[in-house]
Amino acid sequence: MPGNTFGHTFRVTTAGESHGPGNIVIVDGVPPGLELSVDDLRSDLERRRPGQSKIVTQRKEPDEPEILAGVFDGRTTGTSIAILIRNTDQRSRDYTDIQDKYRPGHADFTFDAKYGFRDYRGGGRSSARETAARVAAGAIAKKLLRERCDIEILGYVKQVGDIVASIEQPEAVTLEQIEATPVRCPDPRAAESMIALIEKVRGEQDSIGGVSELVATNVPAGWGEPVFDKLKADLGKAMFSLPAVLGVEYGAGFEVARMRGTENNDRFAPDEQGSITTTTNRHGGMLGGISSGLPIILRCAIKPTSSLSQEQQTVTRSGEPTTIATKGRHDPCLLPRFAPMGEAMMALVLADHMLRQAAIR
Repeated sequence: MPGNTFGHTFRVTTAGESHGPGNIVIVDGVPPGLELSVDDLRSDLERRRPGQSKIVTQRKEPDEPEILAGVFDGRTTGTSIAILIRNTDQRSRDYTDIQDKYRPGHADFTFDAKYGFRDYRGGGRSSARETAARVAAGAIAKKLLRERCDIEILGYVKQVGDIVASIEQPEAVTLEQIEATPVRCPDPRAAESMIALIEKVRGEQDSIGGVSELVATNVPAGWGEPVFDKLKADLGKAMFSLPAVLGVEYGAGFEVARMRGTENNDRFAPDEQGSITTTTNRHGGMLGGISSGLPIILRCAIKPTSSLSQEQQTVTRSGEPTTIATKGRHDPCLLPRFAPMGEAMMALVLADHMLRQAAIR
């Protein structure tokens, strides 16, 4: 299997490269009758697109989606939806000097090891440019989840370098708070420090990593399968499929390694309506890989951008030692543009499990 398709009942297949004509996604499983237009896709694509602020890559892509199939008279038909997002601001010449060199931190060597051939222009298929197609598909999933279950999904920057935002109630964060600063951190004080740090490392021809937190609210209890298709497993795969993600945790995450069972267990209790809930949410909204009805909260560790304009040691395809300085326009920090990507992948997983659950109940 070539690995270009994700999901079971709600399913997406993508194609495209960083410097090709464009990126395409085909979405299967969308029920008929959902109102859908390019306006529903634009908002998230705008949040993902390059060139949106001074602290991200200055590549200028409008990321205007074109719906090619699956929508008639403003509603989904129940058949495959096809969306095209054209590339309009490629600078392939920026990569001519490094076509026979391996960029540290990139997939150049591993693509050669797998295929014996690679598209060296911006990383080709391994480029984060491919995620524009996922974000378009994710926007459809988010709309479906919102209309059927009132589910909302938001992502924001929790940490850049050693600067950590103070967010006591992740489920209470709003889109307006996130979008109030270009770094997409809902803690204004931390956001100011994050922006200063990003500008500092960019001035040093370097990059910086961080952590993005993703929250889904109003997810009903009972979604997910008990063994291999646990909700947490599918969310983990979804996040790890995104470029630059090196770690995923949910709920209390790695902090549980220092806890005792009496500290970690969330105690069950009735809520104000008499339904069953837990008094805390260290389990991050999932127990046994199945949703508990509490907000799903997970975090992704994002590595520093690998493309650096300062000189680094590397080798050529033939193994000869050399140096490399990557030209082009690159993000000094990937975090500000990651939020809509993470939201999209969370939405794809939840939409898939919503439809799977509907099939058995």
